[in-house]
Amino acid sequence: MTAPVWDLARLNYEPMQQADLNDVFALEQSVYPHPWTMANFQDSLNSSYEAWVLRDRDGYLLGYFLLMAIVDEAHLLNVAVSAEKQGQGLGRFLLNQAAACARGLGMESVLLEVRPSNTRALEIYERYGFKQIGRRKGYYPAANQQREDAIVMRFQL
Repeated sequence: MTAPVWDLARLNYEPMQQADLNDVFALEQSVYPHPWTMANFQDSLNSSYEAWVLRDRDGYLLGYFLLMAIVDEAHLLNVAVSAEKQGQGLGRFLLNQAAACARGLGMESVLLEVRPSNTRALEIYERYGFKQIGRRKGYYPAANQQREDAIVMRFQL
């Protein structure tokens, strides 16, 4: 099955606002086993991080990303696509937008962390051009009071 081609002119890509947070939080909870809290999103907006949402013309939230600029490197804090819309090129679109946003801020690279168990995301990032540069031991909470490492990846702009 081939992924549908999105008419990007028919999508709404705009800065995340306070009014988006309930939808963003609901999407986050639906796609991640250890989701961000509402406070994480609120703090990111309050800190003026780059935060963007992608909606269809009916207002349905398709995905979002949050990016924090530090000196000359952007940190991709969070990116997600609605479960029922995954595999249709929207993740690549959001990565393109995050990279463009980082370039616009004068950044030289984009850094992210990803769980080793999130093999789908790892594959997407590697296909996009992110390279593994390190590992953070016990970075993420995991099931049964355990911790999971984070693979640190960088994309040169």
